[in-house]
Amino acid sequence: MGLLQQRCTGYPLYVLSLLEAAGTLTLMVYALLCEAGNLVDLPDKCIGFYNFCLWNETAGELQCLDYKHLQAMGISLPEIVLARVCVYTCLVFSIFYPLFVVNVQRTEQREGWKMILIILFIQMIILSGGLGMFLLQTSQWIHPSDFTGGFLALLGTQALLLLQILTATMYLSWVKHTDKCQRPFTEKVLPTEI
Repeated sequence: MGLLQQRCTGYPLYVLSLLEAAGTLTLMVYALLCEAGNLVDLPDKCIGFYNFCLWNETAGELQCLDYKHLQAMGISLPEIVLARVCVYTCLVFSIFYPLFVVNVQRTEQREGWKMILIILFIQMIILSGGLGMFLLQTSQWIHPSDFTGGFLALLGTQALLLLQILTATMYLSWVKHTDKCQRPFTEKVLPTEI
């Protein structure tokens, strides 16, 4: 009975990995495409990866600032651009990641799962780094209560990436354990010369 349980454990981990990848992609698409990268989208301010709009009291409307004004306010343009590149690169990884998981599962390559783990760590680092750089540059104008759906979706993406790392680690552990248990009779152990 234990052998049957060991054989059946890998498939649910694979399906869980795909579901987590779908959730990650959905949250990234929502945050970066549907919300247009806006982390704060309130009537009096709209701050995101592509816009920086604050309420102008004299005009009585939301005024979007261009790069010259942002630099005058002390916001580093190269850091904002790098933050944008990091976060949107994570979206590109999320688009192609499920295809890579399916390919690795079909070919049953253990090294492929190690690569999946590396890709997940890279996604985690670039998303955290990009979001952190952006928040450090704009923290003066953003209060924790200002964050809206785009920011929450990126936090959810971080949580799902952590779950994917855990799932891939469990899968690698399962594969390592089943390799020892299911293959006791290899050519090295039992040479078959006739």
